[in-house]
Amino acid sequence: MNVRQLPRDPGPAGWNCLLPDPGPALRLEGVHSADWLVIGAGFAGLSAARRLSQLCPGDRISILEATRVGEGPAGRNSGFMVDLPHHLTSENYAGGLSSDRTTIEDNRRAIDFAADMAEQFEMSAEAFSRCGKINASASARGDAQNQAYAKHLAQLDEPFEHLDATQMRALTGSSYYSSGLLSPGAAIIQPAIYVRSVASGLVREGVTIYENSPVLKLHKKGSHWFAQTPLGHVSSPKVILAVNGHVNSFGFLRGRLCHIFTYASMTCAMTDDQITRLGGEALWGVTPADPLGTSVRRISGTGGDRIVIRNQFTFDPAMEVSDARVASAGRRHDKAFRARFPILRDLAMEFRWGGRLCMSLNNVQAIREWEDGLFVACVQNGIGTVRGTLAGLLAAELAVGQTSDALYRALDHDKPKRLPPAPFAKLGASLRIKFGEWRAGSDL
Repeated sequence: MNVRQLPRDPGPAGWNCLLPDPGPALRLEGVHSADWLVIGAGFAGLSAARRLSQLCPGDRISILEATRVGEGPAGRNSGFMVDLPHHLTSENYAGGLSSDRTTIEDNRRAIDFAADMAEQFEMSAEAFSRCGKINASASARGDAQNQAYAKHLAQLDEPFEHLDATQMRALTGSSYYSSGLLSPGAAIIQPAIYVRSVASGLVREGVTIYENSPVLKLHKKGSHWFAQTPLGHVSSPKVILAVNGHVNSFGFLRGRLCHIFTYASMTCAMTDDQITRLGGEALWGVTPADPLGTSVRRISGTGGDRIVIRNQFTFDPAMEVSDARVASAGRRHDKAFRARFPILRDLAMEFRWGGRLCMSLNNVQAIREWEDGLFVACVQNGIGTVRGTLAGLLAAELAVGQTSDALYRALDHDKPKRLPPAPFAKLGASLRIKFGEWRAGSDL
């Protein structure tokens, strides 16, 4: 397999820019071997390596990462680890009752796995906090979506709490929101701190992580797979490919994956005066009542007190977008920010970036043994923190022969559904996104 293209992530990864320089990267140079090779050091790859280290203590585990840990899509994430159904193509995140019950079970297993890593690797509450998250509404339609989702949660016997406009203002400092729906089981992470902490913890436990070492070619000779990078190669009898949509570049699932970019902007650190003017709490996160609306984070800690705005989706099969596209998204972010925080008109944005998502039309993941000794843990359907974590740990269990109900469910899924021909897929996806954003109204 000759890798057709390498990942390109637009704009600086704002979360990662707040952190100290990680020091020089260990690049793969020369000839190496391992008992296990994981390709990709995002949520799926790191989780796969962690699970392998638990199941196969003493085995040599290597990870190849094309860039630096925290610079790729994992470090560009909005940082919500959602336990409840979170279907981005629905009107209010809800699906069917039976499927949503198993989704909740699987998501909570992934969050528990992440929580164990956060504890084991001594992460702060800034890096990982199981504080819940809120679906925020700014319109009558958004209020109705929250009500419908609350009814669905009641049928699932899941806890939730309605927040009124006064409570939302006390939390966020903004009078923009008319209501909120709090779900207590979600976690909020600082994604760059989280993935860098997991990576550092794995290295301390004996896992080797090669950064700035993109795989250019992957082939099998005899009983071993060989991954070629610019300066060397590593061989292993078993490989876990954990690169989400980049799996297309390896030749897998072509014509079956929707490549989506979403965009975010992060403010400069607030001054003491701006913090006082804003009020509210120092750490919170809201997702929109409408799935195509605007997510907002307030963070406090490394890098100071800041606000992060995330909205806009674009369908980009080439897996690349221009700097002009990021700038255009930034203008929309500025509009959303001013609407929510008019009292902070003097607070400028410091970082703007884009991040890659990968979705399937039938909302399934690709977790399976694709060829002898080659396992795939991909297709996160827009919620990479949780579904990526789940894919990685399940692929590791599959590779070592351990079974579970979650793994049986993953293996029972069909392949991602084939997309329409390229021109029709592009047109259909773009129109659907534009209609959804129009429909989101004030929640955008």
